[in-house]
Amino acid sequence: MPKPKSKRKSKQKTDNAETPQLSLKEQLALKRQAAKAKQEFISLASSTFFGSLFLGLLLFPIGGIKATSGVTVGITAIVLSFKYPRQALWAFLFYMPFGGTIVYGIAGGNALFQLAKDAFFIPAAITIYQEFKRKSQPFLIPKQIRTPFFVILGLAIVTLLVVNAAQQFAPSCDSLPRGVRISCRNGQPIIMGLLGLKVLLGYVPLITCGYYLIRNKKELLFFTRSHLVLAIICCLLGLIQYQFLSSGRCEGTRGMSGQDLFKATLEARCLVGGSLVFSPDVGMIRLPGTFVSPWHWAWFLISNAFITYASAFSDPSFIWRMGGLFGMGLVIINSFISGQRIALALVPVVFIILLILTGQIANLKRFIPIAIGIGVVAAIGTAMFPEVVQERVDSFVSRWNAAPPTDFIASQAEFTSKGQSGIFGAGIGRATNSARAYGADALIETFYPKLLFELGPLGAGGFLIFVTMITWVTFKIYRSVKEHNLRSFAASFWVFILVISYNTYWYPLDTDPVAVYYWFLIGVIVRLPEIDREERAKESAENPIDKKRKPKKRSKS
Repeated sequence: MPKPKSKRKSKQKTDNAETPQLSLKEQLALKRQAAKAKQEFISLASSTFFGSLFLGLLLFPIGGIKATSGVTVGITAIVLSFKYPRQALWAFLFYMPFGGTIVYGIAGGNALFQLAKDAFFIPAAITIYQEFKRKSQPFLIPKQIRTPFFVILGLAIVTLLVVNAAQQFAPSCDSLPRGVRISCRNGQPIIMGLLGLKVLLGYVPLITCGYYLIRNKKELLFFTRSHLVLAIICCLLGLIQYQFLSSGRCEGTRGMSGQDLFKATLEARCLVGGSLVFSPDVGMIRLPGTFVSPWHWAWFLISNAFITYASAFSDPSFIWRMGGLFGMGLVIINSFISGQRIALALVPVVFIILLILTGQIANLKRFIPIAIGIGVVAAIGTAMFPEVVQERVDSFVSRWNAAPPTDFIASQAEFTSKGQSGIFGAGIGRATNSARAYGADALIETFYPKLLFELGPLGAGGFLIFVTMITWVTFKIYRSVKEHNLRSFAASFWVFILVISYNTYWYPLDTDPVAVYYWFLIGVIVRLPEIDREERAKESAENPIDKKRKPKKRSKS
């Protein structure tokens, strides 16, 4: 009995040394500070809300309840995001997976709510920029990517001024006689160019935001675990959405005819998300999950293949590793039932790539149980939806044989290279999906051919150099991390950066959620060496004996 008692005493002493007790005066000061901060938040939030509500009511006769609610929520979010940038960034990350559901399920399709996430991100980024400037620190990190970034930014601005501005002041294309081929104005080239620039490089500040937000291992684990929970919730909602459609509780597009059977529409919306197609009789299923469209949902599943894998193999807690395994299984099942071939093709491939490049396939103690678990979950999913799985696989194989993706990419590249409008391209935003309302007149469904069309060879090459530098720098950073779990997280995040940097099929970097996760995770990787040093310093402080023994080992070697 005395031995355990002495151990307990020594443990208590070390704990007290590591976490010194605060005096009563210090505790009271902290409580007063917390109460003051809470009072400030309540005062600012209430005054902002009622002020923006008053402004929204003034717009009620013009825009109705949608304008009133949009202005009220938007102004409140912007003001609070300026004051509380860290909380705003968390709100930005948590809002994004449910944005489509909120826009169409709660806000009735209000266009202002489609920009709601930027009401969190932009003010927070401005506040963080001001903080870095006040401390005389460069905002864009790491320093190795600054020159490539400013090169691609300069080329994009030159295209905006030389091409888009020239089109803006040219005669309208409709006014020219038939057969005359000169530069003319189609739509609003300047607005289109600004939107194209925002889509291409607007989320680059998330690199610094990710670095700023994740300060220690506790916050890193909060990020990965919270996003695992988000992935599980969204995937469960995706399963319920499919169940509602297959059971007939939601009609989908079954009652339509002709081409409408094959087109995603908001009229068929079911439970969550936006537009969908559900015409099982003709083999056409495209589900949006919680997002605005099936395409966004597919890339959410692909992105979360990386995040759930990271939790399953890297989280120090056994319970959260099992949660990661469960999340991986849900992602696989949703990739089958969503009807999106790109998710069906890439999700399993992503898991295989991760196992090889992160080295986990050699870690048999962790790999074998998780592999067995994934197999069991996949088998259960197949047993639950046998016809769907078989139909999806057959559809994927037939589609691949009829139009291989490699041929599709090659034809898109050939189209853009032959149709070059000059060294600076046809104008930024001309093939960007979100700029289509302002006159974007080309549908190019592969990323680098799209850049070639919009920015010309210089712009496309400049962006490729930019992402190549990012990939190389983050690789070196992740390899410098020593702590086992942190290095495993870094490896998973880096593989995501690698895959997205050189992916040219479709254009995931142009839209959510990939455009958010890509730039944000770069910042997280950049922060990891600092977290690693802190963790190793804690470990050496907890094990002073091991620290003393290290010099002896070095001298012997």
